[in-house]
Amino acid sequence: MPNDHRALVQHFVDMINNHDVSSMPEHTAPGHIDHNPGVDNGIEANSAFWTMVFAAFPDLKVEMHDIVAEGDRVACRFEYTATHQGTFLGIPATGRTVNFQSIDIWRVEDGLLAEHWDQLNMDDLFRQMGVDPSAAVQS
Repeated sequence: MPNDHRALVQHFVDMINNHDVSSMPEHTAPGHIDHNPGVDNGIEANSAFWTMVFAAFPDLKVEMHDIVAEGDRVACRFEYTATHQGTFLGIPATGRTVNFQSIDIWRVEDGLLAEHWDQLNMDDLFRQMGVDPSAAVQS
């Protein structure tokens, strides 16, 4: 795996663990395309998404468990832990601790994360927050 892909994803992990969206340009392309329906395209939208997440989960931490890269693609398996302390997708703070995982795949272009796909078990996250997933507002 190219070392630059590992370093690039490490910048993403550091941004999350430091809650520092100002570092987004170190790893995310300005014209970033996001295939997650809850996140609009562009670095500004990505920054706004993470700002909202950090407000809802101010102690959020992520650990990277696996990373695989080939060509212009890099895939990672992440584990997140946090306490739900603010509104998240319309769900008021519950004070509950959550632990959830994601599988993320990026296309790398010009040394930056240019396009993103992810898989999250949002139903499990909502259950951990004590919310019926069928009643949760997913926007």
